[in-house]
Amino acid sequence: MKMGHTLNWVWILPLTCFCNLLLIQAKNGVSEMNLLDLFPIKTQGVSGVSVVLDDGSSLFGDSYEFDGRLQYNSLIADEVHLKTLAQELRHQDDVYFVARVKLTSGVQSVLTGVYSINSIHPCIEIMFDGTREAGGKVKFSYMVGDNSRTLEFPSVKTMDGSWHTVIVHLSKLQESKNEITLYIDCDPVGKPQVITSRLGRAFNKKALNLAQLRVGQSGLITSPKPLLGRVQNVKVLFGGSLEEALGSMGCQPLDEREREGVASGTLVLMDSMSSLVDAIYVLQNELSEQTKEIARLRGVMQRCSMCRENTTIPPEKYERCGSSPCFPTVRCTDTPTGYLCGPCPDGFQGNGTHCTDINECLLASPCSPAANCVNLVPGFRCTPCPSGFTGVGIDGVGLAAARRTRQICRDINECNINNGQCVANSRCINTQGSYICGECLEGFRGNQTVGCTRPRLCPDGTTFSCHEHAECKIKRNGQYYCECDIGWAGNGYVCGIDTDIDGYPDVKQPCMDKHCMKDNCVRIPNSGQEDVDGDGIGDICDSDADGDGVLNLPDNCPLVGNPKQEEGEDFDKIGTQCDNCPRVFNPKQIDTDRDGVGDACDDDIDNDGVINVVDNCVYKQNPYQWDTDDDGWGDECDNCRYIFNPSQSDKDDDLLGDECDTNIDTDGDGIQDNEDNCPYVANNPQLDTDRDGLGDACDEDDDNDRVPDVTDNCRLVFNPDQADSNGDGVGDVCDTDFDTDGVPDDEDSCPEDSAIQRTDFRSFQTIVLDPEGDSQVDPKWVVFDEGKQIMQTINSDPGLAVSYQAFDGVDFEGTFFVNTNTDDDYAGFVFGYQDSASFYTLMWKQGLQTYWEATPFRAVAEPGFQLKVVKSETGPGEMMRNALWHTGNTTNQVTLLWQDPLKDGWKDNQAYRWFVQHRPSIGLIRVRLYEGDALVADSGYLIDTTLRGGRLGLFCFSQESIIWARLSYKCNKEIPADFRAQG
Repeated sequence: MKMGHTLNWVWILPLTCFCNLLLIQAKNGVSEMNLLDLFPIKTQGVSGVSVVLDDGSSLFGDSYEFDGRLQYNSLIADEVHLKTLAQELRHQDDVYFVARVKLTSGVQSVLTGVYSINSIHPCIEIMFDGTREAGGKVKFSYMVGDNSRTLEFPSVKTMDGSWHTVIVHLSKLQESKNEITLYIDCDPVGKPQVITSRLGRAFNKKALNLAQLRVGQSGLITSPKPLLGRVQNVKVLFGGSLEEALGSMGCQPLDEREREGVASGTLVLMDSMSSLVDAIYVLQNELSEQTKEIARLRGVMQRCSMCRENTTIPPEKYERCGSSPCFPTVRCTDTPTGYLCGPCPDGFQGNGTHCTDINECLLASPCSPAANCVNLVPGFRCTPCPSGFTGVGIDGVGLAAARRTRQICRDINECNINNGQCVANSRCINTQGSYICGECLEGFRGNQTVGCTRPRLCPDGTTFSCHEHAECKIKRNGQYYCECDIGWAGNGYVCGIDTDIDGYPDVKQPCMDKHCMKDNCVRIPNSGQEDVDGDGIGDICDSDADGDGVLNLPDNCPLVGNPKQEEGEDFDKIGTQCDNCPRVFNPKQIDTDRDGVGDACDDDIDNDGVINVVDNCVYKQNPYQWDTDDDGWGDECDNCRYIFNPSQSDKDDDLLGDECDTNIDTDGDGIQDNEDNCPYVANNPQLDTDRDGLGDACDEDDDNDRVPDVTDNCRLVFNPDQADSNGDGVGDVCDTDFDTDGVPDDEDSCPEDSAIQRTDFRSFQTIVLDPEGDSQVDPKWVVFDEGKQIMQTINSDPGLAVSYQAFDGVDFEGTFFVNTNTDDDYAGFVFGYQDSASFYTLMWKQGLQTYWEATPFRAVAEPGFQLKVVKSETGPGEMMRNALWHTGNTTNQVTLLWQDPLKDGWKDNQAYRWFVQHRPSIGLIRVRLYEGDALVADSGYLIDTTLRGGRLGLFCFSQESIIWARLSYKCNKEIPADFRAQG
């Protein structure tokens, strides 16, 4: 875009550009940039430069004396000024470098230049050389390809201790060859010299990211050449005539004849983120005895004739059975010599005539020592096992029965049941039939009266006064803080139950932190606590959120009071009071720049100062309108910046256009080799702090301060002096904000990535995974809580909402909730997203179901939490759709890495908290799921190196009313200690 008027660039610069000074001023019809005003020389001082006045310079204001001590990396213009200079060089026909100089003779002095931080050659440099010739010479160097060329103007008397006016005129900048003319004290020096390339075309955005604009010093650390002498009025003039440029330096105009053949020139720039099981074993000893059988022997002895008196008894005197001589129930038999009694009955002993009871309890001990043995006549009985034992009572008659059937009473280990009713976290000691409550377990303090609680130990082992349902953690700066456990909310010192796990307790807690306030919607997660009508009921559970007397359905402005339900002329069913384009049909109400005016009627959708009709990046700010490949798409939104591709097609949704997408990715980080600043080291965020073209992941000096990263106390901030006033090992310049992004480390989601500060899903890329399918519609995503809560409201085809932030190691967590009692399908989230055919997904199905579309194969979904890696040869479509639905592996599509063995589906209206750890450097993945404060699923540590980093997002498939709340992502490359301990 050419400057038709002197102030064009002022109007399109962002407002932040005007905080310090007006970049370009107009004077005498020429737009100008004062190079000395770009630096805080006067207000803050710069070593090696002082402000002076004398009679010879007062006409042009303050002059500045450079004493040759100007340090490397002093007086470097910011990015806005550099890009402004480059833009003008690219689109103007004439550019003038002007200055008043009073230089020290016999030395070299650099006036100004643009330098690439990864090259040994200057892009553009203006230098005065007085080392050889008496008057000195002026040199103009510029880059051609990978080398530089120098044009010299010899025998120029500028280094004689006097003031001189210098004008370097770059002309014919829009032609194939440019020219340069030097004017000293208003007169031309020699003839114009030809620059053998078109300088402006080299100033693309990639080159600029690697460049620096300097004054009074070289950008080549091997050859400093600081300025020696005085200068003033050092400016760059854009456009205008030679006469105006000369006039700005107090020169009289040249006549037409003197100005014939005089031309203008340019400069070159280069451009560039994881039982105690006690068991007591009791041995039982039983006592058994044997008894002597004597009954038969006694009988024999009684019947033995040798044992009787030697008398003769007549037969008629013999006793007979009729006299009942035997023991009752004992059989009696008459014999020639008398009677004979049978054996005693069971449970008795004797000769049949006389029988006595046998005490089985004494002779056979049939009962358990824990029970009582009762001797019966005849027989025995064992009482039931007493309390504290398990077993039954038995009975029997006789020694044989007592020896054959033994009673066993087994001790009940009460300690295995609710810790024997001892207080939690105390020692329970089992005894025979009972138990004893002992001291608190190791790591806990208290007793059986007050209970046993764990002192909340901090990472270094010291105790801290956190709530019993909170954990002590340590900040990046070494300070401790308390954080309530999952299912609890508060400030960490005070915590209350948090049923919906959205960070707010069910009941107000006695503390001042906002997370101690009562949840205004206890049963449904709403981490933003939005309440537009201020009635204390959160919008998400308020049937009339705006309090206007019209229920949310069918309120045409559910969050803005409009009891009359007025609607404008656009018939988009959005009420006038909340329609951001009341006269233009826009039911989606998209407002890219969040200025309250919908895109459908916003003349400047991205709010970059360039109206839509001429903006080459309508939805992304690009005030300078760079378009390196001239395809009509600005560099900020062009998915192939250096290849002409006006169609901008991107079939795999990787933000890289098909025209330049090779898919050759050696390190597997999702960045193809020719775009990767570390092609052999996975670094999906592509962080390049010093913008030298070499990513931080493979750069040994990330900030280019000549201090190796391994010893640099501010690895991302230029600090060659390594000053560390408090001796904490972190340099002063990055002590509380390591990446100097303006967000303190304690609040920064990624303290070492200036591109990411806080969790925010307000801007996301929508990915349709079944673009040709027509059985359902695409997902509808609604964002709350400044990007930390998202709802998917309709029953839809499979789809993703993916953040634009890229991650290597990351911890990703959130609260999952399905706010309906209908349907039983899939919901989850994704990480390591590289393109629409390459990502990890954690997906949760409520019930068993076969997919209703049998083509291309019959897909069966099992209930439960499951982790899959998608590496699809076909990409989005019916094959990927069915492969995602199917539980298990699908060749060339999806691999099931882990499935929760319990196969429990999610519950309606139940809040869950998920955590995922991903360390792409070693392929480590771990997923945990909590229901309230109970861990219900844990994948353990898995290793998969398919995808080494990528973006984060949310996943849904045929399930409506899904809420992802209290979302949080944090950069984290550290390998978990418990995994390292496994060896």
